[in-house]
Amino acid sequence: MQSPAQAHKSGEWRPGDQGLGEWWLGEWAPSWTPKEHAAAVDAVREAIGRGDVYQVNVVGHASAPYRGDPAAALRRVAALPGARYGGVLTGDGWALATASPETLVEVRGGRVITRPIKGTRPATEQGRRELLASAKERAEHVMIVDLERNDLARLPALGPVTVDELFAVRRWVNLWQAESVVSAPIVAPLDLADLLRAVCPGGSVTGAPKLAALAEINALEPVGRGVSMGGVGWVAPDYLDLGLSIRTVAVDGERVHAWAGGGITWDSDPTAEVEEAAAKAAPIRAALAA
Repeated sequence: MQSPAQAHKSGEWRPGDQGLGEWWLGEWAPSWTPKEHAAAVDAVREAIGRGDVYQVNVVGHASAPYRGDPAAALRRVAALPGARYGGVLTGDGWALATASPETLVEVRGGRVITRPIKGTRPATEQGRRELLASAKERAEHVMIVDLERNDLARLPALGPVTVDELFAVRRWVNLWQAESVVSAPIVAPLDLADLLRAVCPGGSVTGAPKLAALAEINALEPVGRGVSMGGVGWVAPDYLDLGLSIRTVAVDGERVHAWAGGGITWDSDPTAEVEEAAAKAAPIRAALAA
C-alpha cells in the first residue's frame, strides 16, 4: 500500500482504505471572506428591490487539506444527530458524507413527498421561541413551500398537491430548523426523469422564482456547488427516496470540501446570514476534526 503522500500525488488513493492510520485535517480556506459573503447578501437584497427575485439561497464553500484515511471522519459526519439521510458514498479517488435532514423527493405508498426546510435558530428554548415567532423566517419558509407546491403541480401524473404539515420545528445537532411536508397522489404513470426535472434543483437551495434565483446564484457564488445541494439516496422500482445534499462534505485526493449558506429575503441581515452559515458548517467541521 502506498503512503498517503504517494497516493495523493498519484491520484490512486481509494476512499475507505484501512490501515493508513493517521488522520490530519489542515486549516479551512473559504472561497470568500465574511465581507464578500455579506456583500452577496446585499446584492440579493438589491435584486429583490428591483423585483428580479423574491428570495435567493446563497451558498459558500470552504476546503481544507488533509492526510491519511478520511473514512472514520466521514462516518462521524454521517452519524450526526438529526440526519434523516446519514451515510457515506465512495468511488475511485473521491468520497462524500452526508448528514442531511431534508427530503428532496420521496415516492412511497402511491404519493410523491417533499419536505422543504427553511428557517434556523440555535437549539435552545429561546431559539425555538424566536423561530416560531419570526415573521421573516415564516414568510421565507412559506415562499419555498409554495414553490415546492408549484413544482409538483407541474406534473400531470400527480393529483391535488397538499401541505400536510407546515412550519414544524425539528432539531439537527445544535440547531432548530423549520420543516414542512408537501405531497401529492400519483394518479397516472409517472416518469422518473420528469419527476427529477420538476423538483431539481430543490427550492430551498435555490429561491423564487427558481430560474431567476439560479441566475443570481450563478452571478454571485465564487465556486460551483459540486455534490452539495443535489440529491443522494435510493432509487428502486416504485420507490424513491432522495435527500437534499445539504450538510454534506466531499473529499478528493488532497482536500475536504464543505458548503453552507441560507435563504436571503428583503429582511435579511448580512451579518446574521454569515453567522447562520457558519453555525450550519460548525458541526460538520467539528466531526471531521475529532
